[in-house]
Amino acid sequence: MEEPKDTYKTLTKDSPEVLFKDKNSKFYGYAFPVTSEEEVKEHLEDLKKKHHAARHWCYAWQLGKEDYQYRANDDGEPSNSAGMPIYGQIQSFEVTNVLIVVVRYFGGVKLGVGGLINAYKTAAQMALEASNIVEHTIDKRFEIAFDYPEMNKVMRVIKENNLNVLEQKLELDCRILISVRKKEAERIYEKFDATYKVKISELED
Repeated sequence: MEEPKDTYKTLTKDSPEVLFKDKNSKFYGYAFPVTSEEEVKEHLEDLKKKHHAARHWCYAWQLGKEDYQYRANDDGEPSNSAGMPIYGQIQSFEVTNVLIVVVRYFGGVKLGVGGLINAYKTAAQMALEASNIVEHTIDKRFEIAFDYPEMNKVMRVIKENNLNVLEQKLELDCRILISVRKKEAERIYEKFDATYKVKISELED
């Protein structure tokens, strides 16, 4: 049986500006790490100010770690000649929580749909190649609740399984928040759930 996927790739920071030229048209590519549509809007507004003389600001974004949302926008170019080729590179590099924008200055010579697809795809690819891409694990968060006398039992499980403690309140009634890598989550949950006088509950993100 295939293990559930519990990692995702994203960017650590904005990419440097890249430039692809074809028949006098210039295509400036940018990649940004984003976590909301609000951030997407902010980056687009900034680029429209920076490149106010450009003809098109085409883009694609993808958000989410497991359930993905995405959007591709041709911004006036022929249908599917810009946004989808850019989105194709997001899929090809397997990145998420990312926005790629390609800004076009028209050079006076029409490139045709095939030429546009190639130009937008290439500028997006160059932006991602220039980016710092990292892999993160998808983690589940749990709250463990217990009375002070059970402390040793709980701490032993945490130590033996090398669990990441996010915060803790150790008084008469104790609470510890832990994060566990997704593929380990069920096993760790059962370990605590089977421990007498210890309650474990999963926290929503």
